[in-house]
Amino acid sequence: MTRGERIAAAAKAAVGARFRLHGRDLANGLDCVGLVAVAFRAGGYDGPVPTGYALRSGDGGALTEQMRAAGFARVRLMRPGDVIAMASGPGQLHLGIVTVDGFVHADAGLRRVVERPGAPPWPVVGRWRLTSKAKGDATWRR
Repeated sequence: MTRGERIAAAAKAAVGARFRLHGRDLANGLDCVGLVAVAFRAGGYDGPVPTGYALRSGDGGALTEQMRAAGFARVRLMRPGDVIAMASGPGQLHLGIVTVDGFVHADAGLRRVVERPGAPPWPVVGRWRLTSKAKGDATWRR
């Protein structure tokens, strides 16, 4: 199984978990950042995870810098296990994990983690893939 497939499988395993702003574990709930953290941590990543952000903190430049600093590289084409950032509302960015069938995300409206088939309904403003140079990435193999 590739690194991306392991990440996508971990995201799919979180489907059904309840939504909780700043949530970081399956038992207590996840938000979109927590979902990304759980999926990558399940694969062995132990790098930084953003905390203390507001629900409406849609600074794409800051997000790009945080992703780069954490060991993620921007990519053009998506594949399973990639992180996508979507503009889900004014000033609001939302993260998801790409799967073979669509993407997994923590849906605040549905109050749980779900997998949506196909393309995201919101504009995709960024796509990232974990690089081999990522912090905590010693156990990853391409």
